[in-house]
Amino acid sequence: MSAASRGSRVIVSVLGQDRVGIIAGVSRILAENNINILDISQTTMQEIFTMILIADMEQSRISLAALQEKLQEFGDTMGLKIVVQHEDVFRFMHRI
Repeated sequence: MSAASRGSRVIVSVLGQDRVGIIAGVSRILAENNINILDISQTTMQEIFTMILIADMEQSRISLAALQEKLQEFGDTMGLKIVVQHEDVFRFMHRI
């Protein structure tokens, strides 16, 4: 992986009540903005949906702030908490 692509990776985390269309909505927003999903993990625990994904924004047409806003708007309509962080920030905040 090139240093440029590593520097353009973001972590998207989603949490909320399970319902139809969560993955579709998040992935639609990413695809519309030319953001590639590199890895994704999701589960539902007692009707609570959780998902975390790693995406590459290197070819994106929008900024990280604009992506955060779009995903937050989607999350608000679906009753979800969606957080987008640059991979380096995520790793720093969650180091052991």
